[in-house]
Amino acid sequence: MQTITVHELTERGSIPVIDVREPHEYAAGHVPGAVNIPMSVFGERLAELPDGPMNIICELGGRSASIVQALEQRGYDATNVEGGTSEWIAAGYPVER
Repeated sequence: MQTITVHELTERGSIPVIDVREPHEYAAGHVPGAVNIPMSVFGERLAELPDGPMNIICELGGRSASIVQALEQRGYDATNVEGGTSEWIAAGYPVER
């Protein structure tokens, strides 16, 4: 499974970020520009995924790792963001609400 740190995420500006947390978690603060596709409905919304590479993030990295594994099995180019949004915020990076 491909993984990156939140620091590496800042260097991948042109690659879309998909936030798989639930809507209330996403609304509380997310990586700027991230698109919310909750894990609970992810399978129903595969058509919304971008073509090409994408970064997958959640709160700590567990849910996103599960999604990345499933996407890789289907041939998608997905990368898990280790530490998730919690690590992003702890590192002092900006958040959108």
